[in-house]
Amino acid sequence: MKNTMLIIVLLLPTWSFAQDSDLGNWLIYFGNKKIDSKWNWHHEVQYRNYDAIGDLEQLLLRTGIGLNLSENNNNLLLGYGYILSENYLEDSGEKQSVHEHRIYQQFITRQQFNRVYLQHRYRFEQRFVESDFRLRFRYFLAVNVALNNPTMDEKTFYLSAYNEIFLNTEDNVFDRDRLYGGIGYKLNKVFRFELGYMNQFLPNLNRDQLNMIVFASF
Repeated sequence: MKNTMLIIVLLLPTWSFAQDSDLGNWLIYFGNKKIDSKWNWHHEVQYRNYDAIGDLEQLLLRTGIGLNLSENNNNLLLGYGYILSENYLEDSGEKQSVHEHRIYQQFITRQQFNRVYLQHRYRFEQRFVESDFRLRFRYFLAVNVALNNPTMDEKTFYLSAYNEIFLNTEDNVFDRDRLYGGIGYKLNKVFRFELGYMNQFLPNLNRDQLNMIVFASF
């Protein structure tokens, strides 16, 4: 099963590209560096494509410093993000680049029930999108279910799912909702990998994405 997962991860972008589909592909890296027992450094890179790869939709760079309020379960974080969006103009094949700087505050809390691991994330964003200023709230609920190792220690396969809702503070309150399901493999205490499918619900359309994710905790 491990070898099959690896082959799928390596070949999936090629298959998607060959199909000439509207299905997008997100390549994601999440990193978490433990500074000491209280503090941690979060960093991430997300390379989002309209198709398999090569047609950039969005490049997201995000970082932040977190404080553990209790060991492994509750974390408060202040962060910054830079987002480059390549938006297609309506009725045109041309793109427009949009630059965004973002300050955010978040609180994460975690619970475990036998093989089931829950995570709640509450995030408030101050968004500087070109000359506009916007505020947004996000709530993220994730669940991981360990399959072959209930402690989720190492060499563990698990099922992963999450839902995240985005709410604006202005007239158009609903911004989007993301629903995700996938399968993951925790190699050791440092690395775990996920391959999943996400449907993003926007006010006027839906978007489908394949997500290939690497997590590193060190």
